[in-house]
Amino acid sequence: MYGIILIQVLIDILLDYQGRFFYILIKFDLFQVQIGFVPILSKSNNIMAPKIYYMAASPPCRAVYMTAKAIGLEIELETVDREQLRTDEMLELNPQHTAPILVDADEDFTIWDSHAIMIYFVGQYAGSDDSLYPKDNVKKAAVINQRLHFDNLLHQRLRDAFTPIIMGIEEDISEEARDGFLEALGILEIFLKDYQWMAGDDITIADLSILAFLSTVETVLPLDPERFPKLTNWFGRAKELPYFEECNGEGLDQIKEMLKREVPLI
Repeated sequence: MYGIILIQVLIDILLDYQGRFFYILIKFDLFQVQIGFVPILSKSNNIMAPKIYYMAASPPCRAVYMTAKAIGLEIELETVDREQLRTDEMLELNPQHTAPILVDADEDFTIWDSHAIMIYFVGQYAGSDDSLYPKDNVKKAAVINQRLHFDNLLHQRLRDAFTPIIMGIEEDISEEARDGFLEALGILEIFLKDYQWMAGDDITIADLSILAFLSTVETVLPLDPERFPKLTNWFGRAKELPYFEECNGEGLDQIKEMLKREVPLI
């Protein structure tokens, strides 16, 4: 028993000195002590938080923010605008001049695209709980990847529907864009046919990415619960996540200000 207590004290001292990295997991029976180490996300003065170049109104940026919150990762948000993304400094980080962009200085790693960043966050910082993106479950990861690829289509449908309105070219969504949007929402309804969440019975980064998208849509296109009952139920549960408002409130307010009215979908 004294040996176990001594080991715990020594490990705690190392943790305080290093400022992050591991906590101890002790398993013991009558004759043996097993010690394992699991990553945690505490911060010291010597550790730089990963930086996200960020636009609050952007659904992909908000999806990355929610992922960090979901795994307890402290990040630094630096707000940028479209003009800043085209400066030489930013183009060196991301030649596609899009946000979000991740700069993880401690790992000497830079990447853009929200899906790539979300996967990286879970793999690098979530420790033993990788349920948001289970790296050792190939089939589950494949389903999540499929949902993330579909999320790209959702954003294309969103641009098709709203860009002409935001630019003042049209006052309402075109019939073609309306049909495409309804088709996409219908596929989300199918995803939820047998599951509580988008890729199964546990929440994943696919849910967070689609949640950021759908919360944007809802500012002007309220969901029809009769036409999309499962999607409406999913959306209500997802908005109850403890970090939803913190990660989305500011951006959704900006979008409402840009559009300033509801657009009928049907």
